[in-house]
Amino acid sequence: MFRKILIANRGEIAVRIIRACRELGIRTVAVYSTADRSSLHAQIADEAVCIGPADSNRSYLNIEAIISACEITGADAVHPGFGFLSESSKFARICEKCGITFIGPSPESIDMLGDKANAKKTMEEAGVPVIPGSKGEIKTVDEARELAEKIGYPVLIKAAAGGGGRGIRIVNDSSELDAQVTAAKQESLNFFGDDAVYLEKFIERPRHVEIQIAADKSGNIVHLGERDCSLQRRHQKVLEESPSPVMTEDLRARMGAAAVLAAKVSNYYNVGTIEFLVDKNNDFYFMEMNTRIQVEHPVTEFVTGIDLVKTQIKIANGEELGFSQEDVKLRGHAIECRINAECPDKNFRPCPGTITALYTPGGPGVRVDSAVYQGYTITPYYDSMISKLIVHGKDREEAIKKMSWALSEFIVGGIDTNIEFQLELIRNKTFEEGTYDVGFIETFLEQY
Repeated sequence: MFRKILIANRGEIAVRIIRACRELGIRTVAVYSTADRSSLHAQIADEAVCIGPADSNRSYLNIEAIISACEITGADAVHPGFGFLSESSKFARICEKCGITFIGPSPESIDMLGDKANAKKTMEEAGVPVIPGSKGEIKTVDEARELAEKIGYPVLIKAAAGGGGRGIRIVNDSSELDAQVTAAKQESLNFFGDDAVYLEKFIERPRHVEIQIAADKSGNIVHLGERDCSLQRRHQKVLEESPSPVMTEDLRARMGAAAVLAAKVSNYYNVGTIEFLVDKNNDFYFMEMNTRIQVEHPVTEFVTGIDLVKTQIKIANGEELGFSQEDVKLRGHAIECRINAECPDKNFRPCPGTITALYTPGGPGVRVDSAVYQGYTITPYYDSMISKLIVHGKDREEAIKKMSWALSEFIVGGIDTNIEFQLELIRNKTFEEGTYDVGFIETFLEQY
């Protein structure tokens, strides 16, 4: 097993990884920016190294600084968490060249799946259901117009190197096409350094359902059920649950088989997530594959009893999964609410500041993944998510009730949060009935 793992990340996911390493008897190295000098992950790791200023391009995205931190501390592996360098094939290759194990898939798999257009083409050739659209990058507006007329409006223009809802534009008719293609290309260039875009049919009011997979280096691949991530605001997930309220045994089997096939054709190992859109007829379509641990992984851990971070580390160490598809059983229901430092009444404006009071709920089936503490100052430099509240119940009804009282008990003083917003959402009739789709929150906000 690895002697020492460096966590190339920050916040709650860095804390989560450090705790998993402790249980495996592995020493840890935290890296931090000057803005994160007092952060929890830097305090609880065995060692901590400052890698640059607050600007993430000069710290958490600074490959040279991270590799240097590995060298001076003797770390023999790097866990990238999510975001930052977690899906950087360049970083994975440099780690490989330096004799450092990258806890994730191979650089080749990251390349294959990181370009959304090429990933879609690969999946279509393998027989995984995909949304109708371009076979790759759209070179000209005329090409986009011809394809849009063929498959029918509305269509989506999407950044090939995109993620996090960036570089996506809905086009309702031909009069909007020129402007939206230009806007999507510019946004993609600004955020990803690549203006390549592709086009696909816009599936109206679908559900966003993703399948978690785990694959070892010996070719064993299993799926661990699904997560419903349809509750989103501006393509950013707000609340996730497992199982999905619309799932049937037949649909899960078909989606699981498609996810395993997607991993197989990309020679994938480690944990990963295949994201699908599910329409009103329960037909599903491949959207993308995330080659990293997901923010919402705890709901899968609750319903399967499988520690996904430990699984990642063991796979990277060359171990086999140790369980088969028949061993995976989904028990009960889990829900995760993302707690953000933001003000819903002011268009969800981020709210940095010092936490003057903090009380987190507890009890059977209640989990809080967080890196904040009383007296901690939230800076304006990074993502506004400060905690994840996850609950597990014997069924969906119990999980909803548990989440309701857990949110009610959650106290964060000194800053604005979205806790009350999440509480209103969890108590909404449409959510309680499980009949929501990806467009629900926008409708909900009109009444909020």
